[in-house]
Amino acid sequence: MKEPRAIPKGRLSRLTRLAALGAQTGVNLLTSKDNTSAALKAAEVLGNLRGLAAKVGQMASYIDGAVPEAYRGAYEAALLSLRAATQSSPPDAIRRVVEQELGAKIEKLFVTWENDPFASASIGQVHRATLDDGRWVAVKVQHPGIERAVESDLRNAGLIETMAGTVLPRAVDTKRLFNDIRARFREELDYEREAENQRVFSRIHGGDAQIFIPDVVGHRSSRRVLTTELISGATLEAAANFDEVQRASYASTLWRFEFKGLLLHGLFNADPHPGNFLFQPDNRIAFLDFGCVQPMEEPLRLAANVLHAAAVRRNEADFYSAATKMLGTRGGSYERAAVAYVRRCFTPIFESPFQITSDYVKEVVLGIRALKGEMFAKDKSFVMPPRGLAFMNRLQFGFYSVLAKLNVVVDYAEIEREILSSNDVLQNGTFER
Repeated sequence: MKEPRAIPKGRLSRLTRLAALGAQTGVNLLTSKDNTSAALKAAEVLGNLRGLAAKVGQMASYIDGAVPEAYRGAYEAALLSLRAATQSSPPDAIRRVVEQELGAKIEKLFVTWENDPFASASIGQVHRATLDDGRWVAVKVQHPGIERAVESDLRNAGLIETMAGTVLPRAVDTKRLFNDIRARFREELDYEREAENQRVFSRIHGGDAQIFIPDVVGHRSSRRVLTTELISGATLEAAANFDEVQRASYASTLWRFEFKGLLLHGLFNADPHPGNFLFQPDNRIAFLDFGCVQPMEEPLRLAANVLHAAAVRRNEADFYSAATKMLGTRGGSYERAAVAYVRRCFTPIFESPFQITSDYVKEVVLGIRALKGEMFAKDKSFVMPPRGLAFMNRLQFGFYSVLAKLNVVVDYAEIEREILSSNDVLQNGTFER
């Protein structure tokens, strides 16, 4: 890991560095010169900035289609290091955060404490420690100054919101969209909220032998410090080389984890970062990081159930009808394009058993780009998607990209059939309780 460094926190400082990075990257892409050097520079700048800037770089490192194909090799290789570890913060500064948050010296809080973090991400870094009962724990500590840095990034994003509002149709509620995004990112700064999310997901999946969620150590956690039991495991890159049977088991578990929470409880973990999954030799997966959880209001959750049930039954007419109701469309070219895009996202269920590949994920990414053009449709049929769907694309792009790395055939429809079996929606197409 690189020499620890403090975060650039000022709005102008962060904006200037991002602007310079964008200009340099653009020139290299246009001239096709030294893409590797430009990619390494991008990883370095985004890693030093941390916050939302690093999060964008991490997403680009694993989402198929996020970077033009001609440059993907160079950028994926460079940004992979960013995904594994961003710039860490100085040990003394981290100790001060822990001691201020937990109200005691490190030596009183933990029997042992490793100054060097074993992981560093966009919001915080993680240290190994032991408790007085002998347990090894992972202590996630926010980078000092990260709240100010994130707020600077969000204010800079406000410039984009303002510009977008001047060029997009009135039907596009940019204020609501950006407010939803701001809310999720600000929630990631609250580790007490994350700890509660982790406990909720642990209860949701408590009876699933393949899903492991580490326990939260409440008396060593606070708003800026989160302590959980320590778990190790194989990375996604390593798991991608395991045998087909094991990869199929992992892919099935990932799908069950994501869609059981969404369909039955109206919650989905909207940060499918590959580093948040640790693959165990006994086919279990340890799930980490519950900072970005998107709730769905009950009407939207029920509509999603009807939509998924129609896909499981492979009923195209019911699927079209359910999609229009969930999206709140009103006919026209936008409705046709939006439903076609959603239908493409549901290919793994309609054509199950299905093998999610990087080519399929690229299709999905290109599909959303094409859909954005429908905002300007002549018939003015565009409508804003319902609240709660702002982060759904992270599910399709990021989650599907993770499954594409496992590159295996799975009966996703059967998994969803089991999830939905407690509801009459599978038989009737509507909910009857």
